[in-house]
Amino acid sequence: MFFASVTGFHAAWAWIVIAGNAMAGIWTLSAIRYPQMRTRALWWFTIFAQGAIYVQVLTGIYLLASEHKQMAAFHPFYGFIAVIASGFLFAYRDRMAHRLYWLYGFGGLFIAGVGIRAFLVAQSFK
Repeated sequence: MFFASVTGFHAAWAWIVIAGNAMAGIWTLSAIRYPQMRTRALWWFTIFAQGAIYVQVLTGIYLLASEHKQMAAFHPFYGFIAVIASGFLFAYRDRMAHRLYWLYGFGGLFIAGVGIRAFLVAQSFK
């Protein structure tokens, strides 16, 4: 088995969330300057990166509910902020169609920043 526990998976998957959303944000912002980067793969990658947030939050909920893990006070808060942010990005995609690349570019970087903050808070709790 690749991960020894759900806790190990949660810790490793955090880097997928952070790196994935940072790369999606950079790619999307780069697509503003370089139109050849506006491919279908960009949107599939963005969907994966933002879907990773939900996997992360669900494993965190599992750890809290089933294994009764102790968490730093704001750690779950940052997870839910990431979920809410991805929901806002999805909700405003039609209204902001004229600035879609700006929306998802900065949104991806914001989510990556929230993920970094959640990771740092969790590390300070140990």
